[in-house]
Amino acid sequence: MQTQSTIINKLTTALTPSHLEVVNESHMHSGPRDAETHFKIVIVANAFISKRSVARHQMIYKVLAAELEADVHALAIHTYTDEEWSAQPSSPDSPQCLGGSKHDKSLSENS
Repeated sequence: MQTQSTIINKLTTALTPSHLEVVNESHMHSGPRDAETHFKIVIVANAFISKRSVARHQMIYKVLAAELEADVHALAIHTYTDEEWSAQPSSPDSPQCLGGSKHDKSLSENS
């Protein structure tokens, strides 16, 4: 839970969101049960006003650069302004992992 807490703290400090969800989705992927490698971020902040999606994602990547260099393998990022979130206060579900790791390949070959 340390990586998840770090992500929450860094995003809260840097972007002062009015809404923030950081969901550990590592269980949907290959790896140890207690992994903190795949996260879904839903963040609502006025810092995103007049910024395109790519610029918003770049802001997140900059804040979480150390985590992306270390343990975090993937982020599903959903960014909204307060106005956008008010119009539709939900984010898309993450897709199920399709595999692709060496472990997944060895399982399918042995089936």
